[in-house]
This record gives sequence, C-alpha cells and structure tokens, in this order.
Amino acid sequence: MAITDAQNPLLGEISCGSLLQQLQQIWDEVGESDDVRDTMLLQLEQECLHVYKRKVDQAAKSRAHLLQALADAKSEHSGLVLALGEKSYDIPDESTGTIMEQLKAIAPLLDKLWKQKAEKIKEFSDVQSQIQKICGEIAGSKLSEHAVTLTVDESDLSLRKLDEFQTQLQELQKEKSDRLHKVLDFVSTVHDLCGVLGMDFLSTITEVHPSLNDSIGVQSKSISNDTLSMLAKTVLALKEDKKQRLEKLQELAVQLSDLWNLMDTSIEERSLFYHVTCNVTASVDEVTIPGALTLDLIEQTVVEVDRLDQLKASRMKEIAFKKQGELEEIYANAHIEIDPEAAREKIMTMIDCANVEPSELLADMDSQIARAKEEALSRKDILDKVEKWMAACEEESWLEDYNRDENRYNSSRGAHINLKRAEKARILVNKIPALVDTLVTKTRMWEDDRGASFAYDGVPLLAMLDEYAMLRHEREEEKRRIRKKFQDQITSEPEFVTRPSPNRPLGPKKVVGPRANGGGTNGTPSRRLSLNANQSGGNSVRSMTKEGKRDNSRPIAPLNYVSISKEDAASHISGTEPMPSTP
Repeated sequence: MAITDAQNPLLGEISCGSLLQQLQQIWDEVGESDDVRDTMLLQLEQECLHVYKRKVDQAAKSRAHLLQALADAKSEHSGLVLALGEKSYDIPDESTGTIMEQLKAIAPLLDKLWKQKAEKIKEFSDVQSQIQKICGEIAGSKLSEHAVTLTVDESDLSLRKLDEFQTQLQELQKEKSDRLHKVLDFVSTVHDLCGVLGMDFLSTITEVHPSLNDSIGVQSKSISNDTLSMLAKTVLALKEDKKQRLEKLQELAVQLSDLWNLMDTSIEERSLFYHVTCNVTASVDEVTIPGALTLDLIEQTVVEVDRLDQLKASRMKEIAFKKQGELEEIYANAHIEIDPEAAREKIMTMIDCANVEPSELLADMDSQIARAKEEALSRKDILDKVEKWMAACEEESWLEDYNRDENRYNSSRGAHINLKRAEKARILVNKIPALVDTLVTKTRMWEDDRGASFAYDGVPLLAMLDEYAMLRHEREEEKRRIRKKFQDQITSEPEFVTRPSPNRPLGPKKVVGPRANGGGTNGTPSRRLSLNANQSGGNSVRSMTKEGKRDNSRPIAPLNYVSISKEDAASHISGTEPMPSTP
C-alpha cells in the first residue's frame, strides 16, 4: 500500500506512503517494539477499511436514488402519456447507457408532457366552466350561486374526453339559444298583449324576472326553467284577459249597433265608436291594435250603452211605432190584412201604463217581425204567381179595349207597337187558365200545411180564383151564344152579307152589340176584375169578391145590326181568343 500510494502522483507530496515513512522514522527514533508497530499498523488498516466501506455505501445509496429517480421518471412519463392519450412520446431505448444518461434522455420528454398537460387542463377548465355556467343559467340562480368550484379530472385529458365535453357544451349552447329565443318570443308576445290591453309592459315583465328588462343585454337575460314557466303563465293570463275583454267589448258593440239602428243614430255619432264596433266579429288573434282593449275604452263603451239605454227608454214610443211600421210593411207586402190602428193603440196603452218593460216589448215586437217574415216567405211563391195572374188580367183588359178600337188597323203613330203588344197579350192571356190551375193547387197545399185560409188583402184567394173561373166560363158561354146567333142570322139572310174586295183595305168597323157596364165579352171577370189602368190589381179583385157576383144581364146584339163580313164579325165576337193570324 505504501508503495502504491507513494507512486500515486495525484496525492501530491502528502500521501499514505510518505506518512508511513515518517511514522517508521519516528518509531525508529523512539524505539517502539515490533508488536506495538504491528498493532498500530493493524489499527490503520481497519480505519482505512471503514472509510472505504462508508464511501461504497454512499455510492450505493446514490445509485439507488438515481435508479429510483429513473423509475419515477418512467412512471411519470407513462402516467402523462396515458392521461394525455399521446402515443408519439415513447421513451428512447437507452438501456445500454448509464443511469445518468437515461435520466438526461427522459427529462426533456417529461418537460414537454408537463407543458401539454398544463395546456390541456386549461382547455378542460375553460370548457367545463362554460358548461357549468350554462347549466347554472338553465337551472336558475340557486345552482349558479353554490356551484362555484370546478375540478378537472387530470387522469383523463385525452382528446376523446375533450371532444365529449365540447359536444356537451355545444348541446348546452344550442339549448341556451333555443331557450333565449323562447324567452324573446314570450317577451315580444307580452309586449304586444300589454299594448293591446293598455298595461305597463315594463312592470309586467320585470315581475317575471328583472333581467328581462330591455336595458339588459340579450345574453344576460334569464333562461331558467322558472323564468320560462312564469313567462308562459303570464302570456296565458294576458291572453285570457284579452279574450274576456274582447267578449265584453263585442257584447257592448252589438248593443251599440242595435241601439243605433233603433234610434237611427247618425253616421257622425257612430264613428266616435268605430274602433269598438270594428272588432265585433274579430277573433282574439285578429285584434292587434294597441289600446284596442283597454279598461278605459270598455268603461267608455259601457257609459255610452247606458246613455243610449236611457235615451231609448225616453224614445220608447217612437221606437215601438217604428217597429210597428216595419211589421205593417211586411204584412202589406205579403198582402195580409191587419188592424194597424188597434195595434198602435195597444202599444200606446202598454207604454203609458208601464205594464211591460221596454226591453220585453221590443223583444215581443222583434218576435212578431220574425214570425211575419217567416209567414211572408211562405207566401212568396203564391204571391209571385198572383202578381203574374193580375198582370195577365191587365193585359186581357187592354186586349179587350184594343179589339174594340175601330182604328187599330190604321197606320197611325205607335200602331206597330200596339200590334206587337197585342200579340204578346194574346200569348199571355192563353196562359191564364194554366196559371189559375197552378195557383189553386199551390194555395190548397199551403192551406193544408198551415191549416188556415190563404187570404189576399183579407179576401180568400181560392174564392177569388173560383169567382174568376166562373165569370170566365160564363163569358165563354155568352161568346158561343153570340157567335151561334150571328152565324144563324148570316145564314138566313145571306143577301145582306157583302164581302170586301181583297185588294181594298177594310173600312171602319162597328162594334157588334153594346157592352153592359163596360164589361167585355171575352171571358174576363168584368171591369172590376180585369184590372184596367184606372184600378189596381189587388183592389179590383178584392172589390169583385166583396161586391158579390157580377151583373149577368148583358144585352144581346140588336136586330138592326150592320151588315159586315164574316171575318170582321168573328173578329169582334172572339174577344180575347187568339187570332189565327196577325191583323
């Protein structure tokens, strides 16, 4: 050892060998024995062993620490790779190198993984914080107040997990957007309803949630379940209020219209409440004008209806007589005979004695008008045919006068018009029998259904038709007798009959026989029934029935008749029979 130490140049001048030489010199000078020297050297060797052993132990411990550090680094690397889901950061194969070299190789990878982990934690934290915020907004203020802590699961920071959170965030953002649109739609509906109802929109909407104020941004408005529920309830309540107000206003509008119609209110006065009556048939959704259903407007309408009701009570007689006039007009148009004076006296008595409420009286008169309209409608078909019958009788009377006119063939002004009318009149007169038969059939059917007699201006229509048919039959018989008598006279005295030349126009003709009471011989009922220009159709027919049967005394043609041709005689005798050809 002494030799080795002495040859070691690294120890410098002071070495174990030099010291041992100094120790031997000292022993020599002192004269120590060999035993003492051996003991001292043995002690020195033992002390050196202890020093070496201690150093080896320290080196072993250091190696163990390095191995543990390497194992921890590898474990940390594996944990980070697993947490980040990264597969591109595998540890390089340095198993042949020293421990220090392996540690130096893994350290940069760990630093890079730790940076990535920090970035991923920040991303996860941001996404989760947004998710938590939206969940708090949806759940309401209670959750947002308590759910303030946020923890990120560092054991799984993979892209798959981040995509899951981002998908959840997108779904929540979509739900938030949908909820926000619902909230804004509700707020807009509340605004419109408040405008129509005349309510304060700001106070109404802030009662639901203060964030719904227009001064607050859209993204800051509450979208919680409670807010949506309260908004829905508010909208339903406002719609129900709108419906009730509209029904009330429509009832008042109908009353206003009825009162206006009763009292003939002027257009100017009605226009003051046009904004009320314009909604009388509108649905709830159709009323959108601001202020259309305010409480003040309803109150004003109620006051106006009350005022008109009071005015109606004071004008009750005028209104009742107006309705009575309407009723009389319906009966007159339907040719139903009533006693208007008695009806008006009854109305006066009821109003003066206050035996009935004005509303009940008007309701009863409205009921009478409705029944009268129904009765008039049931008589319309028959009355139309009666008018046609009377018009045909008028044409029959005119044709009778026309046939008696000696100058009807002259080429005077308007003669061609009369000729055309005569042709049409003959066609119309030929339809009278069929028209009368139809009238009789329909009248009997009407009477069977109603169980009452069909009267025309107080006269039974069937009696009028029977009288007309009888008179027409008698006239036909009288025509046949006159025709036969003329034929007999012409046959017995042919020398008095002269035929006019076909090349010479006929001269003036004289009427064969006078007409008693202006009556015709063509089968018309009489001048009272023929509805001439001086008499109305209904009155003449009624007068026929009331006055009784016609006068049957008609003088026959005198014996000293004027000699005329057979054709002219037939023309005068035939009356209203259709001519074989145009005159």
